[in-house]
Amino acid sequence: MASKDGFSWTESDGLSSGIPCIGAIEPSSNITNDESDFDVIVVGAGYSGLTAARDASTSGTLMASPEGVGRKEALTDSIDEGLKVLLLEARDRIGGRSWSSDIAGYPYEMGGTWVYWGQPNVWREISRYGMQDDLEISYDFSRGLNRYILASGQQSQHFTHDEEDALMESALSKLVNVDGSYGRVAVPFPHSLTLSPEERRYDQMSVADRLAEIQNDLTPNERLCAEAFVLLCSGATLETTSFYEFLHWWALSGYTYEGCINHLVRYKFRHGQSSFAIRFFREAEASGNLSYSFSRPISRIRDLGSRVEVIARDGKTFRAKRVISAIPLNILNDVQFEPPLSPGRKAAANVGHVNQTVKVHVETSDRDLRSFTGISYPHNGLIYGFGDGETPAGNTHIVAFGGQHNHFHPEDNISRTIAAFNGFTPMKVDRIVFHNWSRDEFAKGAWFFPAPGLLSNHLKDLRERQGSILFACSDWAIGWRSFIDGAIEEGTRAAATVRADLIGRPRL
Repeated sequence: MASKDGFSWTESDGLSSGIPCIGAIEPSSNITNDESDFDVIVVGAGYSGLTAARDASTSGTLMASPEGVGRKEALTDSIDEGLKVLLLEARDRIGGRSWSSDIAGYPYEMGGTWVYWGQPNVWREISRYGMQDDLEISYDFSRGLNRYILASGQQSQHFTHDEEDALMESALSKLVNVDGSYGRVAVPFPHSLTLSPEERRYDQMSVADRLAEIQNDLTPNERLCAEAFVLLCSGATLETTSFYEFLHWWALSGYTYEGCINHLVRYKFRHGQSSFAIRFFREAEASGNLSYSFSRPISRIRDLGSRVEVIARDGKTFRAKRVISAIPLNILNDVQFEPPLSPGRKAAANVGHVNQTVKVHVETSDRDLRSFTGISYPHNGLIYGFGDGETPAGNTHIVAFGGQHNHFHPEDNISRTIAAFNGFTPMKVDRIVFHNWSRDEFAKGAWFFPAPGLLSNHLKDLRERQGSILFACSDWAIGWRSFIDGAIEEGTRAAATVRADLIGRPRL
């Protein structure tokens, strides 16, 4: 199976669009011609939408038993059969901004990649599907170059990985130490919905503002490392990155650099993210309550009170009692809502988030680069890179990230893309694989990262339901916002609310 998404390049075949994906769904629809009324319509098949569709459609939810009903009878008669769900997706695949492509026996991750047992929602699902032993570690420092390269354009410095960790720990600790406790006082409850006055103040600051406060405390190398790591997280610029949101990530990761590495960039699925996402879809499908239609972008959602209509671009109209919109923030304005989006949500959609990450993979025959990590900044279009795996052919897989800083589109100039990788260290590029999230009309950016002020002004607006329409997306999750864990959190919340509305199950 292949998706129309993604790009691949080799010297012999040139650049081509569309790459393999086990999350590409065939047939693209199982809807019969006369099927148009449902209990709930879920718009979007990323992790939020998949979780919502699965949880709403699957049976087995115990209902409150009438008085006098025995326990055995209650367990037999009080189990609901699940709701009738329609899943609509504009793409030809599941996963949204997290999907993988298996090329020559190796899974390249196009978007969200890493997971960790410190992320409660994602680990619950990994345990649910028995995938605890399907994880592997991205890094391998057992052989090869085994160096951290800090390339600033003017010079290239080499360090051991222990020196790398010490340098990054020192730099980031100075950045986040706003309270003398490395952020523990400033952000004591990273899963709280309400931002404290102090947190709101930090959300009005950019990372550039914070760096200006501590500029005399940082060595040149610390400054380089801090800036590059922040830009790896935000995909934006220092001036457009909310300092609070970086503090929030730091707090979620246990207030340490090692915690950041463990939670953000160490553990991934051996067979790719799509091997995880497909489990959600297949479970929902097995319920017998799931209808679906892929490659079906929508144009309008109308809340008529007693029902909601979802109109696709091709004119087909579907109706349901409730709608769960799992549409990302940056494309909310591309769908017409009737009644219009609430003023707060509309204002947030007009602002959008700032992440324009460029994520690119290469395969190189240089096996020594398996143990390479590095920063190439501020001159390069790719800022942060490292050896991320070994292909079945014995070659090295390297992944690298850029963003709004020196932004570029890899498919426009393959020579420039190859040069950007060589900005870390010389390498022969044999294969390039990537997804351009900036030009993706159904994302318009990568994972969520806010500019200063967006969260303090509009987080609650984004989370509110609007009549019979619920909004579920990792972009406004409470905990691991923008992560797969946050997407699952949001899908769980939306499905529980719909079930409470239509069946009577208590809300989460």
